[in-house]
Amino acid sequence: MVLRFLLLPITGPLMGVTWIGEKILEHASTEIDDKENLSKQLLALQLAFDMGEIPEEEFEIQEEALLLAILEAEQEGTGLEE
Repeated sequence: MVLRFLLLPITGPLMGVTWIGEKILEHASTEIDDKENLSKQLLALQLAFDMGEIPEEEFEIQEEALLLAILEAEQEGTGLEE
């Protein structure tokens, strides 16, 4: 315990940098997962349309919503905002 307090000036900043790195990695992983999920939903929608399970009008509405969500996720990921 005493040794830990003596080494705190050295280990403290290292632990802080490690924590920040983990949070950045966690945030990046979440963004990638969101994009992948949206892409999978778009693929499933296309498949449902191709199999005749949904009408063309509904397909176009849902496709537009998914494409806008993908575009928004990409803009958030690159830091571009209009």
